[in-house]
Amino acid sequence: MESTAAYTDDSIVKLKWNEHIRLRPGMYIGKLGDGASQDDGIYVLLKEVIDNSIDEFVMGNGKSIDIQIEDDRSVTVRDYGRGIPLGKVVECVSEMNTGAKYDSKVFKKSVGLNGVGTKAVNALSTAFCVESVRDGQKKRARFAGGELIEDCPLEPTNEKNGTRISFTPDESLFVNYRYLPEYVEKMLWNYAYLNRGLTLVYNKTKIHSDNGLQELLENNIDGKPLYPVVYIQDEDLEYAFTHVENKYGEEYHSFVNGQHTTQGGTHQAAFREAFVRTVKEFYKKDYDPSDIRTSLVAAVSIKVIEPVFESQTKTKLGSLYMEPNGETIRNFVANSLKKNVDNFLHIHPEVAEALQRKIIEAEKERKSMADLKKISRESAKKVSLHNRKLRDCRVHYNSNDERRLETTIFITEGDSASGSITKSRDANTQAVFSLKGKPLNSYGLTQKIVYQNEEFNLLQSALNIGEDLEGLRYNNIIVATDADTDGMHIRLLLLTFFLQFFPDVVKSGHVYILQTPLFRVRDKQETVYCYTEEERLAAIERFGNKAEITRFKGLGEISPNEFKTFIGPQMRLEPVMMKKDDSLKDLLAFYMGSNTPDRQEFILQNLRTSVEE
Repeated sequence: MESTAAYTDDSIVKLKWNEHIRLRPGMYIGKLGDGASQDDGIYVLLKEVIDNSIDEFVMGNGKSIDIQIEDDRSVTVRDYGRGIPLGKVVECVSEMNTGAKYDSKVFKKSVGLNGVGTKAVNALSTAFCVESVRDGQKKRARFAGGELIEDCPLEPTNEKNGTRISFTPDESLFVNYRYLPEYVEKMLWNYAYLNRGLTLVYNKTKIHSDNGLQELLENNIDGKPLYPVVYIQDEDLEYAFTHVENKYGEEYHSFVNGQHTTQGGTHQAAFREAFVRTVKEFYKKDYDPSDIRTSLVAAVSIKVIEPVFESQTKTKLGSLYMEPNGETIRNFVANSLKKNVDNFLHIHPEVAEALQRKIIEAEKERKSMADLKKISRESAKKVSLHNRKLRDCRVHYNSNDERRLETTIFITEGDSASGSITKSRDANTQAVFSLKGKPLNSYGLTQKIVYQNEEFNLLQSALNIGEDLEGLRYNNIIVATDADTDGMHIRLLLLTFFLQFFPDVVKSGHVYILQTPLFRVRDKQETVYCYTEEERLAAIERFGNKAEITRFKGLGEISPNEFKTFIGPQMRLEPVMMKKDDSLKDLLAFYMGSNTPDRQEFILQNLRTSVEE
């Protein structure tokens, strides 16, 4: 039996504020990561700083915010609000539970409420500088890892009032990180949609919206709307919606006090419920809720006094009330929809007719597929009891576990690759789904194939995405295939499956390609894994004649012990992203349509190949 260390006075340790943040960063920013995922910590750091500037704009101070990111690594955010009170600049960025947002008179409906955000940015950065300008005077302070290294005296200035914060995330925590412009732009566009009149300047590019949530939907809908986007603005609540042709499931963009609640919460649940009830009452028909919501795309923004989120990253609203001891969010949203949506449908009979046609069509399709879904569910249940293709994990994304953001499923080709990953994975948060071979090309097929094809049925069942993303079981869906032509083809077939039937999984940033090394270069003392030809040549130059070089031709050739490195905290992922102007129809036609020279060239250019030894 192992001995236990004595529990004495010396066992009790008091950490400094920055030491605690650095020791337990997950409590403050969710997870670390390298920037491949849009919920990685570096984006939370950026968001925390911008949130303070947004709060200034919301309170009527400053109409623009400048965001500069140099070399995809170092960030500067400058607003033109009131500026931090000059005597409290150092305290506001380095003393926990210090800030103005406990006073609802100063910041009535703010995002940052806990006095933590900017302190976390400070503690998790190798360099952090804060400058505040107020009425011709400037105060500046510099930190490293949360430690004050320079506290400058007040100095006169001609600059406009406001706050400038510059920071460089600590690479010892965010290993090999980089800010992806696509993720940053998406974040900034959401700020613009929610704050009409605000201009954000990102690396000299202006981001501005005149029509708010209506414009958000118009710019993000992929497909043909069945009727023009309906936009309604009410007190402390605004929303926009439409239904989209040939779309499966529902899609929501929800926000609280300007914060993008990617996991929804009480406000989104209230909207879903109220929308169904309002539509039923308008038509005086007891339609099935799924028929009303199928193909619905909506944006919902609500302002709440002292909101309660389920974590410091503020991705899911937990508040039940609009303000302490006030009206419930559920009733507030329901009353707004009952009044405004009902009125809109009476005033616009053409929209009411289009909506009803859509509901009836959805009802017919649901009934025609009911027996097929029932059979497929029973089949999946029977197979899953003996299914060796899925090695599940213990924690899931749709749970309240603190590691839910780490939940991952690897989709592999063949037993050898899945065997290596299975033996080296973290069984708490990492699952493995093994394909039999090349999956079916689903381009142009109907949703029936999801239930008729055993492999697709088992995959969507494992992911739990049959109806919507509410029950998604894994935050990261990682396609792990060999870096050859067969592996590329399998990637494209899987991406076609997701884009054809579950595009929201891709749009929400859950799908990735696993990058594994092409080479191992080592001598007796050290081993280096190389992902590119450039890295291989650099390693050979470093080791000289002593270098032993191994070329990995497939995932199955990598031993389980080595695989631990490639699927651990420093795992390299390539996110699958749809850019703002991408058309889903065009993407599918390009990747999986007729075999054109352009597509052949794309595949060749994107294969990670190199010279044979």
